[in-house]
Amino acid sequence: AGAAAEARFISSAKGKGLFATRNIRKGETVFVERPVVSSQFLWNALYNYRACDHCLRALETAEENAQRLLGRSSLVLPHPEQCSIRKDLHQQCPRCQVTYCSAECRQAALEQYHQVLCLGPSRDDPTHPLNKLQEAWRNMHYPPETSSIMLMARMVATIKQAKDKEWWIKAFSQFCSKTANEEEEIVHKLLGDKFKGQLELLRLLFTEALYDEYLSRWFTPEGFRSLFALVGTNGQGIGTSSLSQWVHACDALDLPMLQREELDAFIDQLYKDIEKESGEFLNCEGSGLYVLQSCCNHSCIPNAETSFPENNFLLHLTALEDIEAGEEICISYLDCCQRERSRHSRNKILRENYLFTCSCPKCLAQADDADVTSDEEEEGEGETDDAELEDEMTDV
Repeated sequence: AGAAAEARFISSAKGKGLFATRNIRKGETVFVERPVVSSQFLWNALYNYRACDHCLRALETAEENAQRLLGRSSLVLPHPEQCSIRKDLHQQCPRCQVTYCSAECRQAALEQYHQVLCLGPSRDDPTHPLNKLQEAWRNMHYPPETSSIMLMARMVATIKQAKDKEWWIKAFSQFCSKTANEEEEIVHKLLGDKFKGQLELLRLLFTEALYDEYLSRWFTPEGFRSLFALVGTNGQGIGTSSLSQWVHACDALDLPMLQREELDAFIDQLYKDIEKESGEFLNCEGSGLYVLQSCCNHSCIPNAETSFPENNFLLHLTALEDIEAGEEICISYLDCCQRERSRHSRNKILRENYLFTCSCPKCLAQADDADVTSDEEEEGEGETDDAELEDEMTDV
């Protein structure tokens, strides 16, 4: 998988970048990558978005998924055979009952981190240290979620369980790290105004739940803040959905024209109804740390994009253009709507969330544009919403 691209050091300001090692055609999968560690978001799980506790594969059938998002249990989806969910393969941890999509995922979780994090019979005990930690996190970080304290918990648990602890510490140290000032900014962004007090509370709960002598540095105020910033900067959002899998499968069906039109109209209407009921929260969502993907720098005119077409945590990086050998492969950290805004607005978002000012060709070309902020732009933006929404839905 690594053959088409490799990470290279660019400069101390930019850090690493990902470069094509051969010519890559538009539409080609550059690589498929599994995360070093990943975790579903806590509110997402609480609201019954049922996903495999290890790989985040959606566990509901497409029909159950649509019924829940619509709040309508009578809905029947046509072509149910196009749903890829195999409930007969699902397994639970016999001790704490978290659910996995397969025996393989249950085993992989157990071998990597679940022995340390399994709550056993304390799963619903609010006084258990891990439950206290999760509750505190939920009270600080409301939807839309961008990170999870459990990603950090799984990092610690992974190292606790590992025979070769140094290998894992090295794996985690590959992710871009920041200076103390930058870390502070990222943590501030994730936790808001009360961040110092909140961070300290989280650190104490994190320590109570997970302390390990070998990793003692991660539990100090500085070490904990660094860990937090690492996850805040490098975490890649993961979205899975059995409904969107079903839609993709239906799109590929070879149907007579009339049936095709009927099915397309049904799907369009379904998404409009779901949007009224559930808004933008369509997917099982979480985040993960991906070694190669985290080396991809941002461009406002990206030549590649990430997606999760296998309905689990396997990240596919796909070329949006032909990319020549030696060329840098860039993705966009902004969604479609944000990319269409002025350079000033784009850079405001990038500075606040990723602590850099973009100098991609598009930004350089617009360098002389007036500094219009988004409020002034907002008026012209309403009409793109439907199209954007559709993009968001099919991007999974």
